[in-house]
Formats: sequence, structure tokens, C-alpha cells
Amino acid sequence: MSTRRIVAVTLAVAVLTTTTGCIGFLTGEESLTFAAEPAGVDESAAQSAGYATDGPRVVEVNETFTVAGEERRVVAKNQVNTYEKTLDLGIFEAKLGVFTVISSPAVEIAGRTLNPIGDYSNRELVGLVQSRYQGLSDVDEVSSQTITVQGQETQVTKYAAVANVEGQEVDVYVHVTKYRDGEDFIVAVGVYPQQLGGEEGNVLSMMRAIEHPV
Repeated sequence: MSTRRIVAVTLAVAVLTTTTGCIGFLTGEESLTFAAEPAGVDESAAQSAGYATDGPRVVEVNETFTVAGEERRVVAKNQVNTYEKTLDLGIFEAKLGVFTVISSPAVEIAGRTLNPIGDYSNRELVGLVQSRYQGLSDVDEVSSQTITVQGQETQVTKYAAVANVEGQEVDVYVHVTKYRDGEDFIVAVGVYPQQLGGEEGNVLSMMRAIEHPV
């Protein structure tokens, strides 16, 4: 049985045994919903780094579980806040500086944290990048360091990769970190062209300035 299937079965059993007060969920008429608080970067820190955002958006993940022949649905509402910065590569100019903050509910049932993000490595989190950069390939770890975010230490891993931007291949750096704050997991991913190495300082300053909730 796959890890995903094991998690699904565990979640289903835990939900059905610990939600006796949620009649709508137990009868299948309603879904059980977990929602994250939005996370973002302190406004002055983002402006200083030259990044702007339109604000967080909600991304829902729906899972349907079958127990004893009955289907039940669980909804996780993630918050995604993307910041962008226009950068000039000489041959073309575009919003090539991208910094994304994701808050995802831990989904705790019966004392268990069932959101798989909690077990993801920084390397696996690179796959969560959904922005102007598509099709990241040749991802290799470059370095790692520890910074303080919201009063706690978290590991930031730097990767080198190749991205496709407007039909052109661009060598990029990707910085990833993850930590837990309250009932949510916080993931931050910063991406920028390797030839603009000065952006690393901006990405790290924005990570240190993450706020949750915003």
C-alpha cells in the first residue's frame, strides 16, 4: 500500500472516530474543512527588497475517503501569497524574481498531524513552486544555512536549477524553508536568475520578515 493511501486510510478512520459532533460530516451531507491563516512578508521588508503582491489567495485541496463503503470528504484550505519583482537579464526583462509564502493547515485529528507537508524535505518542497517559473529541472543542492523566522530557527536550503521562462532556459537559484507556526505549516520559496546573485540577500531578508497571520 502506498504512503499516500496509508495516510488517507488513517485520516479517514481518525475522522470518523473523532467527529461525533459533526453530524453533517458523518452523514455525508457536509465536508470536514481545515483552513490555514494567511502568511506574508512584512510590507516594509517586501518594498525594500523591491517585491509586490496582490495578496493571498485560497487554494483548496479536496480528498474523498471511503470507509465501510461510505464516502466522506475532507477539505484543506491553503493560503498562497506570491510576491514578484521585475528583473532585467539584458536580453529580456520580466518578473523573474518570485517569492511565494504558503500556509497549510496541519490537519490534526486524534492527536495526529496528517498533512504530508509536515514530512516533506526542502528538496520535495521545490515541487510546490507554481509561478512564472515552470518545468524546473536539474535541481541540485548548493548550500544550507539556518535563519530565525518568527522567533524560531529554520533551515534554508539553496538549490541550483534550470527553468523555462517564456520559451527560454534560465539558470536559477531556489531557496526553500519550512516551519510550523501554531496550527499551520509555513513554506517559503524564493526563485531568481543565477546571474543576479544579489537577489539572495533580498530573498533571505523576506524570509526573516514573514508574518503569520497577516
